[in-house]
Amino acid sequence: MASYNNKYISEKKNEILDYKDIDVLRKFINDQNKILSRRSTGLNSKQQKQVTKCIKRARMLALLPFLNKD
Repeated sequence: MASYNNKYISEKKNEILDYKDIDVLRKFINDQNKILSRRSTGLNSKQQKQVTKCIKRARMLALLPFLNKD
């Protein structure tokens, strides 16, 4: 399993994570489109909740798929 550090989010401290930024959100979901855990991503709980909220919003607006079609 791939592990991610919170380097990307810490570099952009002044910027807010947005549900419209699909390229960033794709780093936090696996190939089955499941949201990666905190242990896998290396985020703290506040950041993980923010990422989860943004991914769920993007799914509701059809920017990200709910399921992988494969």
